[in-house]
Amino acid sequence: MIEVINISKENSIIGEYIAEMRDKDYQKNRLLFRNNIRRVGWYEAFEVSKRLNYETRDVVTPLGIARVNVPSDKVVLATIFRAGLPFHEGFLDVFDQAGNAFVSAYREYKDEEHHKVGIHVEYLATPSIDEKTLIIADPMLATGGSMELGYKAFLTKGTPRRIHVCCVIATVEGIDHIKKAFPEDRTTIWCAAIDPGMNEHKYIIPGFGDAGDLCYGDKL
Repeated sequence: MIEVINISKENSIIGEYIAEMRDKDYQKNRLLFRNNIRRVGWYEAFEVSKRLNYETRDVVTPLGIARVNVPSDKVVLATIFRAGLPFHEGFLDVFDQAGNAFVSAYREYKDEEHHKVGIHVEYLATPSIDEKTLIIADPMLATGGSMELGYKAFLTKGTPRRIHVCCVIATVEGIDHIKKAFPEDRTTIWCAAIDPGMNEHKYIIPGFGDAGDLCYGDKL
């Protein structure tokens, strides 16, 4: 069964970051918004690091030899353009030796009212993920559609040993979708908050709006 870890169940500084990101006045400063997305990435990356496999390494210091436990897993950090970039950077600050994978997946509205939403995947750049620990970092897990399509694109480059789906805000519907689309014996879902649902345009409610636009500005 896929484990879901909701960080907001316990009090931590993450609550302050989430409060600032949700605040419509605070959102006017893109730099601050991006920095908070990145800081949540740091925090989740540290928590994910506790789930890796470790080995003991001897390190020569100026005064002797120290035995240190270090991760033995090969990690690939994956993200979905463009909203995932600052979140990805937070993870990369922690897993600084990881391989990196990128895919573009964006919404395509199929009706004038913007009620029917499709996902389009276009660009893919990734190393082999075969037998690696794959961390997919995307700040918003709404329907789960872009996460699934991004994952399927990465699967063209191998089969990961372990998968961590990491987001800032998720919906129950998105989590349920991941549970159906991802292997239950190898997947863990991490989120800083879980919101009750979405509006008719498939935006998370209360959420904080379009993460890509808030990070980088409006798109045509």
